[in-house]
Amino acid sequence: MFYEAATNAHGLPHDPFKAMVSPRPIGWIGSKGKDGSVNLAPYSFFNAISDHPKMVMFSSSGRKDTVRNVEETGVFTTSMVSRELAEKMNQTSAAAPYGESEFDLAGLTMMPGRMVDAPYVGEAHAALECKVTEMFEAKGLDGTPSGSFVVIGQVLGIHLNEAALVEGRLDMAAVAPLARLGYLDYADGSQTFEMRRPKWDRG
Repeated sequence: MFYEAATNAHGLPHDPFKAMVSPRPIGWIGSKGKDGSVNLAPYSFFNAISDHPKMVMFSSSGRKDTVRNVEETGVFTTSMVSRELAEKMNQTSAAAPYGESEFDLAGLTMMPGRMVDAPYVGEAHAALECKVTEMFEAKGLDGTPSGSFVVIGQVLGIHLNEAALVEGRLDMAAVAPLARLGYLDYADGSQTFEMRRPKWDRG
C-alpha cells in the first residue's frame, strides 16, 4: 500500500507512522524550573546525535512542563530507562500539574546533578547531564510551526552504574534498555547480537 502523508489516508484503525520509526530509545528527561519545581517525563522522540562533542536531542509535542523548565534554566538530564523501571517510567508520563514532582509520584530517588541544576533518576543504570545548545519549534515545508519543540543538549557529565558493567561494557542483557515501538508497545534490549562492519573488498 501507499498513501500520502499529508492526507494520512491509510485506512487503518491506528496511524502506523510511529510504529514504522522504531524502536526509539526513551529519554527520561529531568528538569528544574527557576522556582525550584522539578519535573521528570519520558520522551520517545529522543536520541544521540553526535559523539564529538557528545550531544543528545529530544522533541516535545507541545510546550509542556519540561520545555518550560529547560527554557528557564538551559539544562536538563536524561536517565536510561531499563525494563525494571518501565512501570515507574509510565507513571511519570501522567499529566501532573506543574510543581508536582514525578519523582515522588513514582517513588523514585531524585539525585541532584553535579554539573547542571537538574535532577536525575538514582535507580537508573546511566544518566547524562546536559546543557542546551539549541532549542526551536520545528516547521513544515510550508513554514507552518509544527507545535513540536526540539531541544538539543551537549553532554557535560555522565553517571554510570559500575555494577552493570561486564568486561568494561554495559551488559545489555542485565540493563535491558527500554524502547518505544509505537501504539502502546514497548520492547527491551536484553536480547542482542553482534556484527562487525565489513572492510571494503573489490573482490
